[in-house]
Amino acid sequence: MPIHVKLFGDLRKKVDETISGTASLRLNVDDPEIERISDFLKKFNIGENEVYHIFVNTRYAGLTKKVKDGDKVSLFPANMSVLYKWYFKREENE
Repeated sequence: MPIHVKLFGDLRKKVDETISGTASLRLNVDDPEIERISDFLKKFNIGENEVYHIFVNTRYAGLTKKVKDGDKVSLFPANMSVLYKWYFKREENE
């Protein structure tokens, strides 16, 4: 079962340069080498500084958060701020 990933804003163009409009880009990623959010970013050449908000299964997360088959990941760029980070603790796996 793949990891379900939604990219928002400018991050969509990192994967598909032809995308237009405001909808998120949805991907199903089935790659056994992806263990953490940072692995996904490397696979798609997305810089860590380009991602500002990360959610895994609706929980605010960080770059070291582990992911597994069936997880739902949402990635937001720096220019799409949300107030979420001020109210919830970021989950990491060290």
